[in-house]
Amino acid sequence: MRNNKWSNLLPYVALIIAALFLFGGNPTSNKNLSYDEFRELLNSNSVKQSNVSVGSNVVDVNGVYTGVDGTDYSFSVRIPRTDSQIDQIMESLQKTNVVDADASNVFVETLISCIPFILLAGIAFFMMSKMNGGGNAKAFEFSKSRARLEGNIKVRFSDVAGCDEEKEEMAEIIDYLKQPKKFAKMGARIPKGILMVGSPGTGKTLLAKAVAGEADVPFYSISGSDFVEMFVGVGASRVRDMFKTAQKTAPCMVFIDEIDAVGRQRGAGLGGGNDEREQTLNQLLVEMDGISDNAGIVVIAATNRPDVLDPALLRPGRFDRQITVSLPDVRGRKAILEVHARNKKLAEDINLEALAKRTPGFSGAELENVLNEAAILAVRENLDKIGMNQLDEAIDRVMMGPAKKSRKYDEETKKLVAYHEAGHAVIGLKGDSPIVVEKVTIIPRGTAGGYNLMSPKQEKILDTKKDMIGSITSYLGGRAAEEIFFNDVTSGASNDIQEATRIARNMVTVYGMSDLGPIKYGRSEGSVFLGRDYTTNSNVSDQINYEIDKEIRKIVDECYDKAKEIINENKSLLENIANVLLEQETITAEEIHQIEDGTFTLKKEEEPVEIKEVQVEEKLGETEIKEDE
Repeated sequence: MRNNKWSNLLPYVALIIAALFLFGGNPTSNKNLSYDEFRELLNSNSVKQSNVSVGSNVVDVNGVYTGVDGTDYSFSVRIPRTDSQIDQIMESLQKTNVVDADASNVFVETLISCIPFILLAGIAFFMMSKMNGGGNAKAFEFSKSRARLEGNIKVRFSDVAGCDEEKEEMAEIIDYLKQPKKFAKMGARIPKGILMVGSPGTGKTLLAKAVAGEADVPFYSISGSDFVEMFVGVGASRVRDMFKTAQKTAPCMVFIDEIDAVGRQRGAGLGGGNDEREQTLNQLLVEMDGISDNAGIVVIAATNRPDVLDPALLRPGRFDRQITVSLPDVRGRKAILEVHARNKKLAEDINLEALAKRTPGFSGAELENVLNEAAILAVRENLDKIGMNQLDEAIDRVMMGPAKKSRKYDEETKKLVAYHEAGHAVIGLKGDSPIVVEKVTIIPRGTAGGYNLMSPKQEKILDTKKDMIGSITSYLGGRAAEEIFFNDVTSGASNDIQEATRIARNMVTVYGMSDLGPIKYGRSEGSVFLGRDYTTNSNVSDQINYEIDKEIRKIVDECYDKAKEIINENKSLLENIANVLLEQETITAEEIHQIEDGTFTLKKEEEPVEIKEVQVEEKLGETEIKEDE
């Protein structure tokens, strides 16, 4: 930082030096005298010192004289050369130096006189380059590839967990990069391009780096947006330069992240096309076609939008292989947690398998974030190790955001939220729902007043009609509890209703699980340039749409009636759960089962536990007596 500070001051120092050259020097003013004026100075003995340069034709005299006002002035005069004049001048001048005119170097004198102007020009160039900025200073390197070469990749397959099948697919790529002649001898052609498709955070980039690390080859990484610029033709030039550079270091890997930014479907459509992006895509197609077999370059691309890619990009000979990197299952989540827990100080009682079961649908990035948030919470609380409390809170923070403990409910709203969340818990315990409640809380998080942490009883590849009906019933449990106990409903069930409606609509229009039969009542795809949804056209009649709405309503109504039936049969259990929620605000799955069995004891920090146990039992007993009556 200190060196940069001094380097920034150098232009101003040079500017001061140039100004001194131009405007500094002898403070006396210089006058060009005529021969007659010079003669008058000689006659008055006003010349203090002088230099005489005798040339072949003229005599140059420079010196200093004292004026009438007593001020010293510098002067110069040029007179024709005659012997008589030279003798007169030498006699009249008191202090004089004779300089040989032939000994002077005109080139050196001219160069010295140009130094200030050279300094000023250098300062101007430096200031202009500073104004242009660091990136724009390389104005003539627009056509160069922006791919970053990463050597000595330290990521290995042992650092990638939860995608065993994907690693098997990539293993032969490693073998090819290490021993390309082995495949050439057999006549095999390794895929030129591999497209990795998956949700954000599933580890596509990490898997590509692990392949380069295992093969120990140069790794070029670039984003799809780095190709396209405001100048037409720059993207295509960068593609050419990238492959030209890669061929010099083959065998190597080229990784293009977010390829959908440049590989979208071509065609004007209603929204118009992007000529620069299409030219870049065309050049990418040509370069991938031009790679000779077994040239030692493997292109790996990643995207989470394979539906918008151009079909020409996916044909054999370009991206030959498509690998789907899915969200990890429970075993994969456990393996991912073990990888990211290597540098974390976890307590001895931490069960990563139980933690993996409580995080269904989490990607690898989200699991890493859970452990990181737990570590931050442990530091915040000045703990030596990460405990289960910190991990529970970290899961809630990743899913819903930090708890808003400062937001206080009034008693009526708090009771409504408690009964709503208890309704979900009862449906999970007594219904046919494929999901179970792991945790219930009425502490506000994000936009939710409270929430249930749910996980599937068993992770499945396929969902049955019974599973979907159970899920809809579970989502409607909170609304049913509000209606039964308060004879009123709130806006708190909006997300539940949205999810229940989505599942019911898919059952009717996609999966054929209704009286309309096994027919897909979808919509034709629209233009990719307009976001598809704006130009989709329905391929069903108005009558069929009416029938679809009737079937959706029928499914939701039946599930809602089922939810109310279960809650009416288990009113006392729901009230017990709600009362505990009102007391301690958060209960876990183990505590819910204890409440169901009648073995739960309420824990309160500032009051004796025994007293609170008696109070809860008496309160719950009164509730049960009222129900019996």
